[in-house]
Amino acid sequence: MNKKVLITGIGGQDGAYLAAFLLKKGYTVYGTSRDAEVSGFSSLGKLGITDQLNLLSMAPHDFKSTLTAISKVLPDEIYHLAGQTSVGLSFEQPSETIESITIGTLNILESMRFLKLPARFYHASSSECFGDTYGLPADEFTAFKPVSPYAIAKSSAHWLVKNYREAYNMFAANGILFNHESALRPARFVTQKVIRSAYEISKGSKNKLNLGDLSIVRDWGWAPEYVDAMWRILQADKAEDFVIATGEANSLQEFVARSFAHYGLNWKDHVIQNTQFIRPNEIPWSQGNASKALEKLGWQATKKMGDVIQILAESQGQQS
Repeated sequence: MNKKVLITGIGGQDGAYLAAFLLKKGYTVYGTSRDAEVSGFSSLGKLGITDQLNLLSMAPHDFKSTLTAISKVLPDEIYHLAGQTSVGLSFEQPSETIESITIGTLNILESMRFLKLPARFYHASSSECFGDTYGLPADEFTAFKPVSPYAIAKSSAHWLVKNYREAYNMFAANGILFNHESALRPARFVTQKVIRSAYEISKGSKNKLNLGDLSIVRDWGWAPEYVDAMWRILQADKAEDFVIATGEANSLQEFVARSFAHYGLNWKDHVIQNTQFIRPNEIPWSQGNASKALEKLGWQATKKMGDVIQILAESQGQQS
């Protein structure tokens, strides 16, 4: 392959899996964080790939920092995965969320335009942009109805990518990814909380699991499969936007019930619904239709919610 790739946010779940995926493809992989010298990069360590990467500092919200890093690498492909990643936290830190996601994306696009860099650019858009899909799977023609600062920031960045693609003829594409999980997810994510609590209770813990609205419906997939889709999006003949999802919708209650059942437990004995964990503007239903990805990229999710729970539950024993 002998191509250079730059991954922003390489220390996160998707960045780590993407880096491992691209190394196997023969890429020379560069990755950024705001301060590469002090970042732990624990996810990269868990995958055993840290020594195979070129890590550098870059603050996407700062144009000079962004331009300097991209000028240094001059990559063939850029995957922009950096930015504040928590919907819940975005209500507490709206300004930081908007700046890190929207301004960060703009600075990369502007750097590419300024340098006349013929790189292919992937932006991590989000299913949160759709808001409530009202019991139907969203596709690339579904209107955006963002209901959180995070979703508003992602929607703005999504349209920036489309604008630069059309205005400057750049190969810039959005991957609209629905929920995708792995053992590398931070502990604050609900899937991790559920699996970890079920495991600990099965080992004798008397703690209760506090959760918010259990009726919300999500489309849960497996993260390592989704980074394959990211790569395929940049290998297409032309830049387009793609929904990446399993197409299967399940409620959080069902996710909880099946997770506890894996350990022979009845979730109702161990879970408390707590209004403290309900977001100010929650999305009742989020589901995707990835038929375009299958038709044009040959990509299709093979692991759905039940598989995700099985793999996450098995990883708990390995971590302990």
